[in-house]
Amino acid sequence: MFAGITQQLMINPTYKYFLPAFFCSIICLNIFAQVRLPHLIGDSMVLQRNTTINIWGWAAPAENIIIAFTGKTYHTSAAADGKWFVHLSPMQAGGPYDMQIDASNHITLKNILIGDVWVCSGQSNMVLPMERVKERYPDEIAQANYPGIRQFFLPTVYNFNSEQDDVPPGKWQAANQQTVLSFTAVGYFFAKALFDKYHVPIGLLNTSVGGSPAEAWLSEVALKAFPKQLAALQQCKDSLYVDSIKKKDNATSAAWYKNITDNDKGLHGDLLWYDTSYNAANWQTMQLPGYWGDNDATLKGVNGVIWFRKEINIPAEMADKPAKLMLGRIVDADIAYVNGIQCGATTYQYPPRRYNIKEGILKPGKNIIVVRVISNVGNGGFVPDKPYTLAANNETINLIGTWQYKLGTTSNPLGPSTFFQYKPTGLFNSMIAPLLNYGVKGVLWYQGESNTSEPKEYFSLLPALIHDWRRQWHNEKLPFIYVQLPNFMEEQQQPSESNTAILREAQRKALVIPNTAMAVTIDIGEWNDIHPLDKKDVGNRLALAAEKLVYGEKNLVASGPLYQSMKVTGNKVVISFTNTGGGLVAKGGDSLQYFAIAGADKKFVWAKAIIQNNKVIVWNDAVQNPVAVRYAWADNPAKANLYNKEGLPASPFTTE
Repeated sequence: MFAGITQQLMINPTYKYFLPAFFCSIICLNIFAQVRLPHLIGDSMVLQRNTTINIWGWAAPAENIIIAFTGKTYHTSAAADGKWFVHLSPMQAGGPYDMQIDASNHITLKNILIGDVWVCSGQSNMVLPMERVKERYPDEIAQANYPGIRQFFLPTVYNFNSEQDDVPPGKWQAANQQTVLSFTAVGYFFAKALFDKYHVPIGLLNTSVGGSPAEAWLSEVALKAFPKQLAALQQCKDSLYVDSIKKKDNATSAAWYKNITDNDKGLHGDLLWYDTSYNAANWQTMQLPGYWGDNDATLKGVNGVIWFRKEINIPAEMADKPAKLMLGRIVDADIAYVNGIQCGATTYQYPPRRYNIKEGILKPGKNIIVVRVISNVGNGGFVPDKPYTLAANNETINLIGTWQYKLGTTSNPLGPSTFFQYKPTGLFNSMIAPLLNYGVKGVLWYQGESNTSEPKEYFSLLPALIHDWRRQWHNEKLPFIYVQLPNFMEEQQQPSESNTAILREAQRKALVIPNTAMAVTIDIGEWNDIHPLDKKDVGNRLALAAEKLVYGEKNLVASGPLYQSMKVTGNKVVISFTNTGGGLVAKGGDSLQYFAIAGADKKFVWAKAIIQNNKVIVWNDAVQNPVAVRYAWADNPAKANLYNKEGLPASPFTTE
């Protein structure tokens, strides 16, 4: 048919101007006649039980669509803009099922489960996958065989100009020994705890972005309450502005790295510094791990490249075997060589250095490890209290101790880059808006680190985000469970101010919002790592909160003690708590730690504290007229030890 029409059009010159338009209309009709589904709607998906199930997509205008699912048939037709929408009847947990979608094309979706779908969002501690904690939880990974636990992972995308109607291509994956490595670790342990107890399928929508502040996840409508962030959004809507900043940042970064490469003495000369024949007899030594500015005053504040070298003796039983080199964490970037062969590289400071050494590289006797470390800003070096080992054939060599070092080149600090994925609303438009038709049970939120520079804003930002998402999902009771920031950074010896403590207080106070819960984690962080490895306890505490808030376990003790009120009696302050469970306890001894008290001058000093009649009595004999008490008010309140008998820690608080 098309050939005959084409011939007539070409014979009659009057029609030649219509030929391109004709073919465009035919091609466009052919494309849009095919029913298309959003990427969330696919094989192995988990659909939310006990609520109306939404299935939607695109087709040709007025095209008829028929959906057959669990013995029921649903009919609809596409609107003038090609969009179509079907509401399926609520269902109990179960499956697997297949779904048939018939129109001008036929689609079969297989292995569908009906269960509970949880949105997992926030920043890097929610992103952090099981792969990053595999050394801590080898048995959990080996035993991961949960076809009823599934994840849909969203890559980082952002858009400042409009809410997107689809996510990038992706797929639902069930948890097994291989796939679980890409699951959010917090989300997986949360899902596992619920699945083991209720045997209901759990779907995880992993929509989280490392380093993202809360405002990046707010809709433009909600952002109107925050003029500064709204102005930043308006600026980012100008694509020319965004492109110019990206171009400038890329050029600056490329020039910086080219400069250190061109001038690094270790990469030029007759023998490169990682070559096994290179003579390093004149190199200086320092003790690792540690930061070079703390070990060598001449290197304080030095950025650029410093090379580190260590000779070790390998016993015969380790030689020629595959091995693993553990280099803790390194600030900022590194390339590691073993016997002159590169065995690993990392471009930024946060990931653990776990480098595989291939069979045949290790030799009996002397072996040489060389690490080229790049510091782009601040104090470079090897983070303490991390594993530094070489392991092979069930033998391990400790690498902590004396290393040689030599300066390769110096450079000015690398200027800051603009991370547009952190700008307001960009992540909401691309990573939340496309999910809003999908039925969910609730939200898990692990975020806050990126807002600690202005923590007082979080008193408004977190409630705004909760209310915004509830409006967007058309569910004012949508459960919202979040993680209070864990302990991090060095412990302070005296009561002090803390932005992290202020943000934790904002998180605690958000509990006044109905249908919210909080997992306290001040006892499971790491002083030297913003990404603590203990994600199982975090997931389990979130699951406890969900069991009480969402799954009807009303008598469950799901939280540690929460500050309720204070009463001044003479020079003492009596603190009352909720969530005391079986009673208050001082974990690890009779003495409570990390309480501070202040008089009218608001100068806090350490206080004595005891448990009496399930309350805490706080005092300091030097403060005769107390007005305020703080507990665990620090970046890292390492000694805080108020718990309930169920083993859950009290939340930090201030009575101010």
